[in-house]
Amino acid sequence: MTTPGKTTPDKSTPGETTSGKNGRTTVAFIGLGIMGGPMAAHLVRAGHDVVGHNLSRLAVDVLVERGGRAAVDTADAVREADVVITMVPDSPDVEGLVLGEDGILAHAKPGTLHIDCSTIRPDVTRRIADAERERGIRPVDAPVSGGEPAAVDGTLSIMVGGEPDDVAAARPFLDVVGKTVVHVGPSGAGQTVKAANQLIVAGNIQLVAEALVFLEAHGVDTESALAVLGGGLAGSTVLERKGATMRARTFAPGFRIDLHHKDLGIVTASAREAGVAIPLGAHVAQLVGSLRAQGHGGLDHSALLLQVEELSGRGRS
Repeated sequence: MTTPGKTTPDKSTPGETTSGKNGRTTVAFIGLGIMGGPMAAHLVRAGHDVVGHNLSRLAVDVLVERGGRAAVDTADAVREADVVITMVPDSPDVEGLVLGEDGILAHAKPGTLHIDCSTIRPDVTRRIADAERERGIRPVDAPVSGGEPAAVDGTLSIMVGGEPDDVAAARPFLDVVGKTVVHVGPSGAGQTVKAANQLIVAGNIQLVAEALVFLEAHGVDTESALAVLGGGLAGSTVLERKGATMRARTFAPGFRIDLHHKDLGIVTASAREAGVAIPLGAHVAQLVGSLRAQGHGGLDHSALLLQVEELSGRGRS
């Protein structure tokens, strides 16, 4: 089921609860980083009572300025929540939030909907989902794609895994932050599709980087070249969103090399478990890992361009 555009839920939406502050749905949002912060702000603007928690207090303060509330810790955030949304970096982070002594299972009410928008291993998602169902928590895995611009605009692509009724209950909240929201299968399926997404994105960035270095080596004006390439079969969202910054060598992180390195680890491990060959993906994973080892993990993943320059003997100081 694909949403053609972003919608804002109201109190009559099926699956939505309204037991929170002043009759509003209380949403605990844990992980207010580059992606989570804007997503939580959209939920505030949609009229929800959003209680935020983050390792950095500054991010929580920003949410409060936008109309949300601050939680002292995870337990404080989830205790009275109708919906819990997590947006954290890796599998161990989600495991700790759900299964930890002060986590979701220990403090959330039975019937609470848990929407995990993190990108983690599919097998971990399935294991967590089983544990949550045993305790009466309704799990939905809903990793997102689109980077910081789409998070800010509320136009994320969201691949959703879970039981149909739970996904239906999550849909009003996902529609607030996403433009394309698709139920792709049972628990873990969303994470599997996200892994495929990260495989495609990494390969696309690598080829755009190679094309740019190739064009520059031949003295071609890259602005005009990318404009015409974008209008043909070579066009892509990566080319559209990353081309100009790659030309300018500006790599402020929208999505860090560190995180894409983690995601490609998920891809390669999952492919090995399924007996699937991903020769190009495995090679790009090595290039991402190498760039990270050189100390560039905090740069945007489009910094793969730097690796191509070095391999071509065209590196810049």
